[in-house]
Amino acid sequence: MNSLTEPAEPEPDTAGRETDAVGHQPDVVARPPLVRELLLVVGLFLVYKFGRQLANGHTGEAFHNAHRVWDLERAVRLPGEGAVQHALLHSGGLVHIANTYYATVHFPATAAFLIWLYLRSPRHYIWARRVLAALTAAALVLHLTFPLAPPRMLAAAHLVDTGQVYGPTVYGATPQTDSMANQFAAMPSLHFGWALMVAVGLIAATRSRLRWLWLLHPALTLFVVVGTANHYWLDAIVATALLGIALAAIRLPGTGQAAKPGRSTGRRVLPAPRAAASLTATAQTMGAAIPAPWTPAHQRGGSLSASEVLARIPVSVTAGSASAVDAPVASVTSGAAREGRTVLTASGAHR
Repeated sequence: MNSLTEPAEPEPDTAGRETDAVGHQPDVVARPPLVRELLLVVGLFLVYKFGRQLANGHTGEAFHNAHRVWDLERAVRLPGEGAVQHALLHSGGLVHIANTYYATVHFPATAAFLIWLYLRSPRHYIWARRVLAALTAAALVLHLTFPLAPPRMLAAAHLVDTGQVYGPTVYGATPQTDSMANQFAAMPSLHFGWALMVAVGLIAATRSRLRWLWLLHPALTLFVVVGTANHYWLDAIVATALLGIALAAIRLPGTGQAAKPGRSTGRRVLPAPRAAASLTATAQTMGAAIPAPWTPAHQRGGSLSASEVLARIPVSVTAGSASAVDAPVASVTSGAAREGRTVLTASGAHR
């Protein structure tokens, strides 16, 4: 019996691209113009820096929020930031390395990440740039609406300002008059948020089995920002939540494309062949030439029965007479009658 399925015609890739040996689509997205990208990134950075300056001067509100954050962390039993700082204070050299990491790695690492993606994987670059822009914009909104003094300024935390004591530091000694940076913009921690996005982007853009080691970058960054008393645990938690929302809203270009309507993606099922129209001779149809369709036996999966053979013999009958084929009809009729089947005779249909 013939199968009701057959291989579908080869389908083109829905995105118009082939896939590599491991099923990943090659990067064929056009690289954006370099000058335009430089202007865009620099423009976004300047907007962010100027926006942070708008939150300066809210000293009372920033310290009030700091007490609220500190009390909330203790209420939900988060570990104290002091435990991390005490691990750093065992070595003056380690504290100096942590301060240097905080001051020098944040921007260069993110810039190197974007440059590498721009040169090697434009598709991932466009995606990462959009995610970072969305994360930074959301952080700016929080900086303006929720000014927050870092734990190094909070007397209740009993923490050391390692940047001022051990150096180096990027902040002025007087936060209220610091014109280079807004020291009351602790939540969320963009140091941690950007570092986490760098790790996520490199994991998505590379295929090495060791690519998961990029997560050490945000882990080390978290240790540094908390140990130097520049951020609370909640600052990193909020940054992670904002990044998760940005990643959910901004998809990697060229992924998640639906199949074209009306196209098959595998084997297609053919409709069952129509059964041959049955021909039943009655008294009213006698006297007219009735052609019977002939279907080869191999298409039906077996031999024909006596009544089926009879139905396919052309018979021309007129009223009151019988044609020259009456003899074979009668012989077939007698054989089929013993089987209890309906047969056709010159005088009509009988059992």
